[in-house]
Amino acid sequence: MISFIRVDDRIIHGQIVTRWSKEFPCDGIIAVNDKAATTPVLTQSFKASTNKKVFVWTLEHFLEKADTVLKSDKRYFLITKNPVDMKKILVDNKFIPSDVKRVVIGPCNDRPGAVKLGQNQSIIPEEAEAIEEMTNAGYTVEFALLQETSIGTWDKFRSKFGY
Repeated sequence: MISFIRVDDRIIHGQIVTRWSKEFPCDGIIAVNDKAATTPVLTQSFKASTNKKVFVWTLEHFLEKADTVLKSDKRYFLITKNPVDMKKILVDNKFIPSDVKRVVIGPCNDRPGAVKLGQNQSIIPEEAEAIEEMTNAGYTVEFALLQETSIGTWDKFRSKFGY
């Protein structure tokens, strides 16, 4: 089962391991990112960051394992590097994690064409479209580096992108 859904451009790091996993208990972490899954040094560094079980999968492999993940008694975090990949999982492929209808977006670096929403939280138009689609599919999308530093949900920012 999925206990927490996050988008984080660093994928797995200290905040995930030390803070979020205490607020939302988990037995393991599933990171979905094609580049990380096919780069052994990245995969090993993510696995070394915690004593929890860590899976680093391509999107294709995740979709093959999706039913197994949903039926598991274990609680997993689902993490992608960007909102577009998360939208592919949740909306395009209709992966519906039982009771989790909140997507927490963490760090998203400043990039050309990005709109700054908060400190270390900048979104490009393609990502805004993905977030809008997740929201329209019934997910609450919240921007929070940490739980106590949430800057708000997508409703607060969507007008910056013409929605």
